[in-house]
Amino acid sequence: MIKVALSLFSLLIGLQLSLAQGTLTSSESKPDTIPIALTEYNNIAIQGIVNEVDTLTLMLHTAVNDVSLTKAATTEMSSMKFSAADAVQSWGGTSESRYSPSNYLELGEFSWNNIGIWESEHSGHHTDGKFGLNLFADQVVELNFEKKYIVIHTELPETIDNYQQVPIIKENGLMFIEGECLFDDTGYPNKFLIHSGYSGALLFDDEFVARHKIGEKVETISESILKDSYGNELKTINALLPAFHLGGVEFSDVPIGFFEGAINRQKISVLGGELLKRFNIIFDLASSEVYLQSNQLQGLPYSKN
Repeated sequence: MIKVALSLFSLLIGLQLSLAQGTLTSSESKPDTIPIALTEYNNIAIQGIVNEVDTLTLMLHTAVNDVSLTKAATTEMSSMKFSAADAVQSWGGTSESRYSPSNYLELGEFSWNNIGIWESEHSGHHTDGKFGLNLFADQVVELNFEKKYIVIHTELPETIDNYQQVPIIKENGLMFIEGECLFDDTGYPNKFLIHSGYSGALLFDDEFVARHKIGEKVETISESILKDSYGNELKTINALLPAFHLGGVEFSDVPIGFFEGAINRQKISVLGGELLKRFNIIFDLASSEVYLQSNQLQGLPYSKN
């Protein structure tokens, strides 16, 4: 049986299979804080424990709806038991993934029973696997990059007045946000997937690139190779966008990536960790709303990773 990844695409997500989600529990009724680390590749890393035995570094990935661990990690684990394997299709082709149906997961003060875990080839640098925001279904998730923590609330915090609400477009369980790209002194709105697993700033979809002839309007800086969760490769062109507007903030000379000549392969545009980290973010998962607050990382130079 083939489980097809959500039509996201053409990029890096790999696994978009349904999560066998267990019951979320927390030790206290007050908001709970989970420490995070921001890697040099802009990935959000969190310490987790699987089956009360194996301690791992997991990546919070805002564009997946499952829990997965890399083969390198599962090889070293004593508690992981796989009972099935399925063919999984990503943008680069079809690969086989093993599945473990019932596990116990702990993140900070939170825990889940009966969590299904998939096995994949890759995760973010320095992480052993990834999980999505859907673990905190119907909660309010506050992501603070300045203080390096996540807070889980049952309702919007009082500090919400210091944030700007930005409309969210939800498609197939994924969250998109609209930003404005500036070329030749003209603004072009575009819809971007909120994708904390992508370390760069912006990745453009093929149709947007072709329609606005972006390849003719920007100077290419470099070329690189992207890999999905199963090792399939795709070449990306890196350039600079003169200006980008999001959440009331203007960014200048923003690094962008696109696949020139690859029409209909990269079907969506992506907003990645290089820009996300410059905001403190509140996700109201029950209402499908997001709030942005410019933070002190705005002035950092863009990463070269």
